[in-house]
Amino acid sequence: MSEMDDSSAPLIEHLAELRTRLIWSVAAFLIGMILSFIVAEQILKFLLLPIENTMRSLGNPNPTMIYTAPQEYFFTLIRVSVVGGLILSFPVIAHQLWRFVAPGLYKQEKNAFLPFLIASPLLFVLGAAFAHFVVVPLAMQFFLGFADAASLLAALVAEGADGVSASGIGIVFQGKVNESLDISLKMIVAFGLCFQLPVLLTLMGKAGLVSSAGLAGVRKYAVVGILLVAALVTPPDVVTQLILFVVVFGLYEISIWLVRMVERQREKRMREEGLLDEDETF
Repeated sequence: MSEMDDSSAPLIEHLAELRTRLIWSVAAFLIGMILSFIVAEQILKFLLLPIENTMRSLGNPNPTMIYTAPQEYFFTLIRVSVVGGLILSFPVIAHQLWRFVAPGLYKQEKNAFLPFLIASPLLFVLGAAFAHFVVVPLAMQFFLGFADAASLLAALVAEGADGVSASGIGIVFQGKVNESLDISLKMIVAFGLCFQLPVLLTLMGKAGLVSSAGLAGVRKYAVVGILLVAALVTPPDVVTQLILFVVVFGLYEISIWLVRMVERQREKRMREEGLLDEDETF
C-alpha cells in the first residue's frame, strides 16, 4: 500500500504542476485577447489592407466592405481578438511549456530543444508576414482584377450603338468583411505552418527518425507533395501557387542541410566518446 502511495505522489505532483501551467497559459491568453479586442478594429484594417490597396488600384477611391447580420461584425472582431490573443500570449505559453518539460530533460536535451522553441515562432511570423505582404496582395489582384476585366468585357459586348447598354446587368464587388478576413487568415496560417518545415524535419533528424540522405532520396516525391499543398492552400492562380512551391521547396532543401549538420555533430560527438572509429561513418 505504501509503495502505491509513493508511486502516485509524483503523478499528483505532475498533475498539480500541469494545472498551474495551464492556469497561467489560459490567463495570459485571456489578457492577450482582451488587449487585442481593444484594438481589434485597427488589427482588422491591417489584415484587410491588401484588399483595400487592390480595390484602390482598380479605380475605387473609397473602398468599403459590408456585413449582412447584426452580430456579424462583432464576432469578426472576436475572431481577430482570439488570433491576437494567441499571438500575444504565445511567449507566456511557450515559457510555461518549457517550465513543465525542462525538469525532465537532460542538459544536452535542453540545449537541443530550446533553439527550436525559439525558432518556431520566428519562422511562423516570417511565413505570416510573407503571406500578408506578398501572397495575399497577389491573390486579391488576381480575383478582383479578373472580375473587373470580366465586367468590363461584358459591358462592351452589351453596349449598343448609341453607347447605352442594350441588355445585361452590372456586377459590382461588395465584399463581406468576414469572408475577406477568412482569405487573409487562411493564407497567413497556411504559410506560417509551411515555414515550420525546417523545424519539424530538423527535430525528426535529431530524434533519428529521418536522415539527410533519406530526405534527398525522396526529393521527387516531396516535389509532388509540395505541388499538391500549393494547389490546396493558395488561390487558383499560377503565380501564388508557384511562389508557395518555390518557398516550400527552398525550405525543404534548407531542412536537408540542417539535418546533415545534425548528423555531422552527432558523428563528431560519437567519435569523441569513442563510439566510432576514425575510419567509420555514422
